[in-house]
Amino acid sequence: MEEKELEKLIGSFMILPGVGYKTAQRYAYRILDLDKEKVEDFAKTVVSAKEKIRFCSRCGGFSEGELCNICLSRHSKIICVVEEPKDIASIEKVKNFDCLYHVLNGCISPLAGKGPDDIRLKELLMRVNQEDISEVVVATNPSVEGEATAMYISKILKPLNIKVTRLAQGLSLGSDIDYADEVTLSKAIEARREI
Repeated sequence: MEEKELEKLIGSFMILPGVGYKTAQRYAYRILDLDKEKVEDFAKTVVSAKEKIRFCSRCGGFSEGELCNICLSRHSKIICVVEEPKDIASIEKVKNFDCLYHVLNGCISPLAGKGPDDIRLKELLMRVNQEDISEVVVATNPSVEGEATAMYISKILKPLNIKVTRLAQGLSLGSDIDYADEVTLSKAIEARREI
């Protein structure tokens, strides 16, 4: 039996994180209520973003060019290490923290078969050796994998006389940085500690 168009549309929205059937159904109904031009503009925007947004060659964050705006405009001696590109937006909400970023694209997770060579640690080491960096702030999620990754980063950077700090607790264990509010992130950054 062929899938009906409405169910296909609902199914398309369900690929988004946190979107269950009811929410996807609401999105689908909203799309059907819009003028055809608005739906076409929406679809063009999604396709255009997918075609134009890539990863910064330096930090690994989202960018429309070779380098992202942060890498082009900031001159900081602090690198903030995050798991995913989306985590940069969360840290950026804290207006008084001026840093560069480095995206690992995951964490060390032996259970998932992900070791140090499977994330962007070599690129981090290269940046620390080539750039004038005085501190690396590890802002991985407060999970078992995030903690293991933070300890590994500390272990490989300490011999280079680089100060390595970790966001203070304030972010609850098992949560993701992109769900934290500005006040929680601000306090966690202020109370970061050396590891």
